[in-house]
Amino acid sequence: MKSIDLEGLMPHMSTINASGADRPVVRVKELSERDRRRLLMHFLALDDSDRLLRFGTVLPDELITRYVQKLDFSRDTVFGVYDDNLRLLGVGHLAFTARETSTVLHNATLKARIAEFGVSVSANARGMGIGSRLFERAAIRCRNEDVDTLYMHCLSSNQTMIHIAAKAGMKIHREYGEADAYLKLQPASPGTMLAEAMEEQFATFDYGFKANTKAALKWWNRLPGRKGK
Repeated sequence: MKSIDLEGLMPHMSTINASGADRPVVRVKELSERDRRRLLMHFLALDDSDRLLRFGTVLPDELITRYVQKLDFSRDTVFGVYDDNLRLLGVGHLAFTARETSTVLHNATLKARIAEFGVSVSANARGMGIGSRLFERAAIRCRNEDVDTLYMHCLSSNQTMIHIAAKAGMKIHREYGEADAYLKLQPASPGTMLAEAMEEQFATFDYGFKANTKAALKWWNRLPGRKGK
């Protein structure tokens, strides 16, 4: 089983992709109750194929609405990536559960809890590394929460999730058209604690800047003589 050290991945947020071309900086922010409406808008905007990949089935709008309404931000952790208009481009859901509840992983760790990760990325935001960044942030949170086993379950056809899992060194098991993957994480350290705090601070500042810019543009466009421009 491969153990991965993500300690050095978080604070720098590289703006250069593998080919050397410029790439937008991806800031991952922890979401809360105030973000529930935008979460719903993000999931409802997913088409049938993306809903199948995210939830394992094509959920109708009613069930997606129920899923968002039942999200417990005090129990689970939800991360998001916003665009300049404060629309969620990507969402990562990190659900913590007791080890004994998992038939797949109850013997994989001695820790009391494991974590399951699910991710969705809007169609217009593919290829920006958003899914990988959400995964990295989830892995750091697991380490800081004393969870050493991060689990993903998806359809075998979900090449994006399989790629994220393989890139992270997760052990992947495929059966009956589905895939289970899990990753053993190293313990927390002062570096991981600092990395997560810095990333959240950067993401919060980025969100505030985008919100203030959006509000200023809205005010500007309402000025006399600006109508229709």
